[in-house]
Amino acid sequence: MSNQWNNPQQQMDQFLKQMRRGFNMGGSGGGGRPPKGAIGATGALVALGVLAWGFSASLYNVDGGHRAIKYSRIAGVKDEIYGEGTHIRLPWLETPIIYDVRAKPTSIQSLTGTKDLQMVNITCRVLSRPNQEKLPKLYRTLGTNYDERVLPSIINEVLKSVVAQFNASQLITQRDRVSRLIRDQLTKRAFLFNLVLDDVSLTHITFSPEFASA
Repeated sequence: MSNQWNNPQQQMDQFLKQMRRGFNMGGSGGGGRPPKGAIGATGALVALGVLAWGFSASLYNVDGGHRAIKYSRIAGVKDEIYGEGTHIRLPWLETPIIYDVRAKPTSIQSLTGTKDLQMVNITCRVLSRPNQEKLPKLYRTLGTNYDERVLPSIINEVLKSVVAQFNASQLITQRDRVSRLIRDQLTKRAFLFNLVLDDVSLTHITFSPEFASA
């Protein structure tokens, strides 16, 4: 979740190498001491280049559908949240962390047992996004790959808990009720991790061959 402005030290090193190379090439042709005017002009170019680098390294962009927070080397993760557009930071001291806050789909398959001990394979699809107001806390606790850390575990947990309350035949006749229970419990569990679920649906339910042939 970084961008091109997150490496100001590398940009500065490259700039200084280019300026040093140009200065050496200018001084090697005359065989003697360069005139004072040339030294002054080179110093002005270096100062101008440093100012240009400092200005560019102080800006970062937040694209549409994204939000940013800042990590400070002095104060840690700051609580302010930055919307779309161009923003200012202190080079080296502050690093922007950019989150994609658009809903994205995740499908998890779980093999679980019913109340009458039948094995059923269920695929659950969710549309999830981070809670924008909790981005600093989300970064402190889960980092940027929050969905990979949270969603598989809580989806498996909720599926097993809800399916165990029904017989295999009830998963078919009461599918709407099963889906509603799963959606409600998943939404509550995800909220504890500062995630918002816009949609929860059961896309596939597959029973064991013994039950299907009965």
